[in-house]
Amino acid sequence: MALIMSDVDRFEAARPRLEAIAYRLLGSSSEAEDAVQETYLRWQAADAGRIEVPEAWLTKVLTNLCLNQLTSARARRETYVGRWLPEPLLTGDPMLGPADTAEQRESVSYAVLVLLERLSPNERAVYVLREAFAYAHREIAEILDITETSSQQIYHRAKKHVADGRARTEIDEAAARRIVEEFLAAATSGRTEPLIRLLTEDAISVGDGGGKVPARAKAFEGALAVATFMRGLFKPSKAKRNLVGGTAEIYAATANGGPAIVAVVDGRVIGITCLEVGPEGIVALRNQVNPDKLVRATELWAATDHGAGPLHLL
Repeated sequence: MALIMSDVDRFEAARPRLEAIAYRLLGSSSEAEDAVQETYLRWQAADAGRIEVPEAWLTKVLTNLCLNQLTSARARRETYVGRWLPEPLLTGDPMLGPADTAEQRESVSYAVLVLLERLSPNERAVYVLREAFAYAHREIAEILDITETSSQQIYHRAKKHVADGRARTEIDEAAARRIVEEFLAAATSGRTEPLIRLLTEDAISVGDGGGKVPARAKAFEGALAVATFMRGLFKPSKAKRNLVGGTAEIYAATANGGPAIVAVVDGRVIGITCLEVGPEGIVALRNQVNPDKLVRATELWAATDHGAGPLHLL
């Protein structure tokens, strides 16, 4: 019995890191939890006493489960209704994982999670293990059953893809809140001009409703189109209240380390908008309104103090 408890304790000690790896690889907390649970079942079935380095064994099993999931997910997303976006996680969620270095923070930023969708499963795995968890290429090669040289080549290729698509600007929590407050003030002013001034010329807005909540599949492109859409989105109306089941409270928050707008109805998070900010302004607004991807955010929201209350009501 003591041996079983010891094995369980060893796994539980590794669980936070495994969940953080799986979330970065899959972009979904529920899929990450499923992958970690399957890793646990395989750990239970193995002869743990003969595993020399449990951390390496668990990481290898988890990563390969996630690679299989990514391959099947690509096929499923071809039939997904509308635009597929990752699940945003609010600040304080342990699944965000380590945030000690700029590389770790960037690897879990919402903009990078979106960019990681463009990579092959192997590219994504190498990038996450190296960038966010500082695995040596020798270790990554063993995990993925590739050569160390291949790991290095894949990493450099993946990092270039991410860098080419990223408006690299790191923002602290206080600055993120100021950006959201300024954006909401402009969005609720009833005019497009204040919003346009905050956006880059080529700004985009995309949404993910998963076929369960109305969300335009095609992106709004350009400052004017985005500003017009956002002005309408933040205009209170009876139709909106009927659609969401009550009055929506709008809060400034941070998600995946960046500025975010959270919409809440009766304690339930109904939408998170992640703002990507570059040197010249807001580059992108990504709206997650698929209720399946907001369950975890709602749980954390219920356990968190929100200070002075909402900034706006819809």
